[in-house]
Amino acid sequence: MTKADIVARIADRTGMEKADILAVVEGFMREVKSGMESGDNVYLRGFGSFVLKKRAQKTGRNISKNTTLVIPAHFIPSFKPAKTFAESVKKNVAVK
Repeated sequence: MTKADIVARIADRTGMEKADILAVVEGFMREVKSGMESGDNVYLRGFGSFVLKKRAQKTGRNISKNTTLVIPAHFIPSFKPAKTFAESVKKNVAVK
């Protein structure tokens, strides 16, 4: 499902204009991104949490040059679904 699909579905269900819904969806994504860029986690009760996970410094290899390099410690964004959301998906989605 793409952002356009989400906007179209919400527009069909609510009767609102697609342009208005697109502005809200993009605003939501912008605020989540902005919050995480400033080091905050985003919690949405009943849906899930957008959290920052710390990755420790490690040594990597450049195989083509046969050299080692240090990958510094950094944070990556991650999504952790709420328990009810995860259970609903597990119950309703068939294994292919």
